[in-house]
Amino acid sequence: MPELKVHESIAGSAHQTADLILMGLESGRSGLTSAEAARRLAAVGPNAVRTHKASAWSVLGRQVGSPILILLFITAGLSLVLGDATNSVVIGVILLVSVGLGFSNEFRAERAAEALHSRVRHRAVALRDGEPREIDVTDLVPGDVVELGLGAVIPADIRLLTVRDLLCDESILTGESLPVRKDPAPAPAAASLGDLTSCIFMGTVIQAGSCTGVVIATGARAEFGRIALGLGERHPQTEFQLGLRRFSYLLLQVAVALTSLIFIANLLLHRPLIESLLFSLAIAVGITPQLLPAVVSTSLATGTRQLARRKVLVKRLVCIEDLGDMDVLVTDKTGTLTEGHISFTGALPAGPACSSDELLVLGLLATETDYSQAKISTAGQNPLDAALWDSTRATAFEPACYARLDTIPFDHQRRRTSVLVREGTGPARLITKGSPEDVLQLCRGTAPQAQELLDEQFDAGARVVAVATRAAPGLTGIEPADEKDLVLAGFLIFLDRPKANAKASLEKLASLGITVKVATGDNPRVAEKVCSDLGLVSGGTLTGTQIENLTDPELRAAARNAGIFARVSPEQKARLVRLLREDGGAVGFLGDGVNDALALHHADIGISVDSATDVAKDAADVVLLEKDLGVLAEGVMEGRRIFANTMKYVLMGTSSNFGNMFSAAAASVVLSFLPMLPGQILLNNLLYDTGQLAIPGDRVDKEQLLAPSHWNISFIRRFMFLFGPISSLFDFALFALMVLVFNAVPGEFRAGWFIESIATQTLIIFAIRTRRVPFLRSRPSAGLLAASLTVVAAGIFLPLSPLADVLGFDPLPVPFFLALLAMIVVYLVMVEFAKQWFFSRDAQKIAAGQPARVRRRGPAHHVHRRAARFSSPAPVR
Repeated sequence: MPELKVHESIAGSAHQTADLILMGLESGRSGLTSAEAARRLAAVGPNAVRTHKASAWSVLGRQVGSPILILLFITAGLSLVLGDATNSVVIGVILLVSVGLGFSNEFRAERAAEALHSRVRHRAVALRDGEPREIDVTDLVPGDVVELGLGAVIPADIRLLTVRDLLCDESILTGESLPVRKDPAPAPAAASLGDLTSCIFMGTVIQAGSCTGVVIATGARAEFGRIALGLGERHPQTEFQLGLRRFSYLLLQVAVALTSLIFIANLLLHRPLIESLLFSLAIAVGITPQLLPAVVSTSLATGTRQLARRKVLVKRLVCIEDLGDMDVLVTDKTGTLTEGHISFTGALPAGPACSSDELLVLGLLATETDYSQAKISTAGQNPLDAALWDSTRATAFEPACYARLDTIPFDHQRRRTSVLVREGTGPARLITKGSPEDVLQLCRGTAPQAQELLDEQFDAGARVVAVATRAAPGLTGIEPADEKDLVLAGFLIFLDRPKANAKASLEKLASLGITVKVATGDNPRVAEKVCSDLGLVSGGTLTGTQIENLTDPELRAAARNAGIFARVSPEQKARLVRLLREDGGAVGFLGDGVNDALALHHADIGISVDSATDVAKDAADVVLLEKDLGVLAEGVMEGRRIFANTMKYVLMGTSSNFGNMFSAAAASVVLSFLPMLPGQILLNNLLYDTGQLAIPGDRVDKEQLLAPSHWNISFIRRFMFLFGPISSLFDFALFALMVLVFNAVPGEFRAGWFIESIATQTLIIFAIRTRRVPFLRSRPSAGLLAASLTVVAAGIFLPLSPLADVLGFDPLPVPFFLALLAMIVVYLVMVEFAKQWFFSRDAQKIAAGQPARVRRRGPAHHVHRRAARFSSPAPVR
């Protein structure tokens, strides 16, 4: 097989004939054999631009890659060589346990993410051994002949062989929002990427039509692959994870500055060099949130399992954050607001010339169902046609009496179906069936009563299909131009009742701060009636015709308030989603049909259902096992719960933990001895972190789930500067108590502060985990309660245990524990007062009109999202 480079292959193939390209690829119009495809896959590698293999070495590297941790290991080793064996061994063991704890949790979460990616399969139809077969997109190779249809994401760089009305959305490559018409004829030799009309490109989307083509370039050799790999080979971190990383860097800078000052101060006080360095580095380790990656990864992995229990399946971990961020939901009406079980209720003739039974027969003839078969099947038909055939009155239809001569299938531009039929040996007749607005425009001599009849049905919330006909003598085939001079026969009436639980589901979404907008192909009056019955407040209705006449800025402004978009085409749905996103919303789109695929691709998070078409499920990021807005609301709450729990760990690290380390730094300068030995600081940090690993499973107050939460570094900074000093204030009070009241020697001082430090920074989680005052009004999970109390018990036990001498602790007098208990109670009370002031002040700032956060996601986000479907456990070549 020829070795082709991406630029040479796609540009070179565009201006050559299709047969010449097939010859050069040693392929044919019937595709490759399975054996040859396997050989090529082994030679060129999978069609992937991302890898999702969990790597134990990379996780371990992240755990031990901190410069502070490495320096601490080296210094402990140097201390061992210089004779301080006990302290060095204690430090080494604690560090190994800490690294092991972080590694095991983060690697377990990465394995869960790998399993999630491996479970998601994206397929394409390729000709193998002359037969069309569904294969994984990652198994495609140059020379494969593939068949693609509406809504499909193009799986590789492809030279077209045949097309049928093909339009492609190439905005992810070129930035152009208008679709590009494609043709298999060779393109000009010097054409740019956007003008290569004979080729289609990996990662772009088919907006209309269908095609067959031969794969030219896969993976990193494709144009999209080159761009995607420029952003990295691994799946991207979530926005929250990136925010946490930036925050970790901030804490690292604080740690480095504090460590340097402590080290210099201790040297000026003529303390031993190695001891001063160990103490300074231990302080730095205590400040940096070492288990933060493990907590975040564990939260996300736990989230996928919780969502699965709630009948919500996510394809990528980043989808959990996107689900929680969603504040605008665009959804179809059928099956979400209504039951989705459409029933035929009657046929209303437009005049005396046509009876109800004759109108029903005309409607059956104008379906795309093949009624020439002995057993009529409605599989794959649209729901209205299926309901018509499933009605009891359809059993009287005699298909043998009719011959279908030609058909013009339904499409979303014409919104109708036309057939040419002959009854027996009689003349041919043209029958058109479709949306009343479009069919009536083709009719002549329609009585005013017909419009009144139609309005009456629309006002009642019925779905209506108009049927019109005319004689067509001499015609053997038809085209859209023949749809004229029709006579209205009447209206077919269908009913799709509102869901019993839809009103409660809409209220739940509204309580979560999510604005629901309905985009439907139905009549605006019908949509308004259903929404009114369900209590969904709409700021207005826009029809497809109105949308077509609006510019992007005009439609963006109108879409902010409008709640119903009726008679919209698939392209208009996608345009609406794009403009709502550009307006700053985090937009979800819920759809289940082939024609929803475009909007699903354009949304921040595409949502489909298990019963949806394959194209819709393939385009979606989230799949609901039930088409129920209540299930979706549960998924949104789970995404927000994960964010809230991770923030608890961050706020813990910026308050009590940071305050304690600051106290240690200050005390080391004031006291004549180190307030805590390096090993004791690391042990304290290890116990504290172990207790916080239960946070991902904690309960979250309902009020914290009512709106999307976003990473806010200024909020965290304000929190740190308020609660950190409060923690230090009580540390200083303890220091005074130990020195002035108990006349503590170094071993007693260290034991006392070790216990107080563990108790305050662990128990404070119960105050910080909730905004309620007092915190007793919010019930923590049993796991967090047990973990916290166990850590406090261990912190009290260790200075009193046989290990006390090894760890450098001396026994404490009983009055100390009474004083400690009183201090903890006062500390928690003071934190509650501070918390009430802090959050009320924060709420006042928001109420005073602080600008709302507008999320602007750049092209890189959508490249990452599209690239996720081309993922393999093997490294990308």
